[in-house]
Amino acid sequence: MPQSAYQDLTSHFARIGRIRNALGILGWDKDVMMPSGAADSRADSIATLSVLCHDMLTDPRIGDLLDRAEAPAGTWEAANLHEMRRAWLHAASVPAELVEASSRAASRCEVAWRAARRDGDFAALLPLLSDVLDRTRELAIVKGTALGLAPYDALLDQYDPGTRRTDIDPVFAELRRDLPGLIAEAQAHQATLPPIVSPAGPFPVARQEALGRQIMTALGFDMARGRLDVSIHPFCGGAEDDVRITTRYDDADFLSALMGVVHETGHALYEQGLPTEWHTLPVGQARGMSLHESQSLLMEMQIARSRPFIDWIAPALRETFGATETDAGWSADALYRTVTQVKPGFIRVDADEITYPAHILVRYELEVALIDGTLALRDLPEAFNAGIHDLLGLTVPNDRLGCLQDIHWPSGAWGYFPTYTLGAILAAQLRQAAFDSDPAIAQGIAHGDFAPLLAWLRTHVHTQASRLSTAGIVAAATGTPPSTDAYRTHLRERYCGATPQ
Repeated sequence: MPQSAYQDLTSHFARIGRIRNALGILGWDKDVMMPSGAADSRADSIATLSVLCHDMLTDPRIGDLLDRAEAPAGTWEAANLHEMRRAWLHAASVPAELVEASSRAASRCEVAWRAARRDGDFAALLPLLSDVLDRTRELAIVKGTALGLAPYDALLDQYDPGTRRTDIDPVFAELRRDLPGLIAEAQAHQATLPPIVSPAGPFPVARQEALGRQIMTALGFDMARGRLDVSIHPFCGGAEDDVRITTRYDDADFLSALMGVVHETGHALYEQGLPTEWHTLPVGQARGMSLHESQSLLMEMQIARSRPFIDWIAPALRETFGATETDAGWSADALYRTVTQVKPGFIRVDADEITYPAHILVRYELEVALIDGTLALRDLPEAFNAGIHDLLGLTVPNDRLGCLQDIHWPSGAWGYFPTYTLGAILAAQLRQAAFDSDPAIAQGIAHGDFAPLLAWLRTHVHTQASRLSTAGIVAAATGTPPSTDAYRTHLRERYCGATPQ
């Protein structure tokens, strides 16, 4: 009987997983190809499917099946049962009408955000964003009450299971204390080197796209199970065996799109590497967004901005854009200086490794304040601009370069931002462990062979899916619990002159 209950649960959750696959494709289409006039009907369709998933998760039979189901301790089936129970607890705490209202509010706000961002018009977005925030607060409260968590922790748990503000705050407090000095130290070191000369454009978009596909394939992306497209905000989405990534192009700057492709490919490699035998099951999903961001940032920051990678890719870059090694900005030395330049800027996704955490600190502190009600939404632009000025010394000129630049809050993704910096910390730890375990990994990167690195990630991260906690996966892969040690060492070595990378 217990085994029959477990089998009934796996069949039920597999059906839910297939509906979520459909939601993934609908969401991708909404952000990439959907005509603007379809926004309301698409919001209704997504809301309807979201409620259907919620209804299936909260079916009265599920609680009884979970009580009766059993699986041998320490097996993947036991982990699957644990993840099914976790998903049920999250869903059962939320009324279906709130799920529908939240989904519809986010879909409509996300579409409106595109125009508001383009125009730098926060006031135009405020009513819709207020609706999203109200629904998000309701979700946070009801989930927190059911799960015994503070409201913000309940939101965070959706994206990073088990992570709490008590885990984040000490790490972020250290970063807030140390970042200004680290940025100054890196810039001082940079000033001792010859001036940075970057390649001059224009860089035709068609060539940028071809280059991006070339790099995706080299990194291990399976083009038969995914695709590359264009969106306002780069992302990785889609469904199982249909992993779709996007970037955005600027004919005056090829590196932004290229690094966006590498970043999203890191996410996609994780999704494509999840165990096929666990597809549609909760245990077969990626563990959480800190680990997911570790995969994208490992590829983009740790690998693609390293000197061995630049030495390898430099000839392909010159060939793509018709340059020679003697042209200004096109030598490997010059390209490496360009991709490791430390320069505070307004745009989070274009930030260098050292200033990037400052962007996350600002957003984390603001979204916590917005959720707990200590900051009024109408005051967000002023508070955002003050935070950027405090940490980066920049005066934000408009909301397009300020609080409107990210899609996360309009789309309902509150509690997501801290996972970017947590992911950067894990990326450094995983990269160091991989390099220490197999010299062929570093040697391969220098020659454009990423198979050894991908094999290590497949074994130690991707195929683990959600069998263990994030901390458990990292500890098993690296031999130590999650720590900031490798991250801090990496930043000082690469940017402050301790050791060339």
